[in-house]
Amino acid sequence: MKHIFLVGACYVDTILSVPYFPEEDSKLRAQSLAVRRGGNCPNSLEVLHQLLLHSSLKNGAALSDVRTHLVSCLPDISSTATARIKASFRTRGTPQGKEEKEAEGYEELVEGCFLTCIYRDGVEEPASSFIVRSLATGSRTIVNYNGLEEMTLEEFRGVVAEFEGAESSWWHFEGRIPETTLQCIQHLRSVLPNAKISVEVEKPGREGLTSLAEAADVIFYSRSWAEARGHGNAAACLENETPRTASLALCTWGSQGATAFTPSDGLLAECPVGTPADGSHIEVVDTVGAGDTFIAGFLYGLTCHSTDWDTEAKLKFAVELATLKVQREGFGGLGRDARGCL
Repeated sequence: MKHIFLVGACYVDTILSVPYFPEEDSKLRAQSLAVRRGGNCPNSLEVLHQLLLHSSLKNGAALSDVRTHLVSCLPDISSTATARIKASFRTRGTPQGKEEKEAEGYEELVEGCFLTCIYRDGVEEPASSFIVRSLATGSRTIVNYNGLEEMTLEEFRGVVAEFEGAESSWWHFEGRIPETTLQCIQHLRSVLPNAKISVEVEKPGREGLTSLAEAADVIFYSRSWAEARGHGNAAACLENETPRTASLALCTWGSQGATAFTPSDGLLAECPVGTPADGSHIEVVDTVGAGDTFIAGFLYGLTCHSTDWDTEAKLKFAVELATLKVQREGFGGLGRDARGCL
């Protein structure tokens, strides 16, 4: 059995869509408001669940062959906020066709991912993000608030102890709290030497991310982090930033697609955003979670198509999946629409 772990914060997002980004100390009427569950790893996990479901429906693979796990701090297990977060994985993003409802093992897959969460007794409020999305440019500005205590190394050790006999496991880290995250990775290396580890290097100015990159097998760099380091394109970031200890590194670059780099041989693979088959223009509707979708697509390739997809195939799939995502609100139907490529 394969185990896929995603370690990161879970947020409730409040998204305001405005005609343009407001100036400081000004007043502006929003055109729409949406409240939904967010967080890098939970977003990736929601998309990953869809991919696993539709891969099972298309290819006849058993969902029981893969188990997903969210390692995240949540409010009290009996709180309304936690109930809504759990429900969001069932009601958002899951296509409503008869075959999906009857897919054997899907409910167990979704429910089981919360067994590795860390619940904060007596806390009622979730971590929250307030997102202002400009309809003029497609950009989004995010303000976070998190009143939950962060995960400790000892709590992470408790999670790992339940899976020390696992034959195949992939651990993906959001890249928050680098000092603690590095300790968690070091612990994994000592007790699960065969585990594969990936990290997201996203936030510019966050100290300690380079150390996380040096400890990982696979690295996901963001455009904002690359530009803050003085790189004008994805290739420059990968060639100058990727530690030689990594097996693979990737860098997304918005509408220009993404690039992969293999340090062992210095090979670059680039994948631009493709033009729709009918020649139409790609209409950007919602960029929130596009990077999380790319990571979900690539993790799916790494874990479920490790032998039959090469790096270029994995990259192309992840870019196409992220392109599908930005053309819709939220993540609904991504697995269904990507089904032909699974």
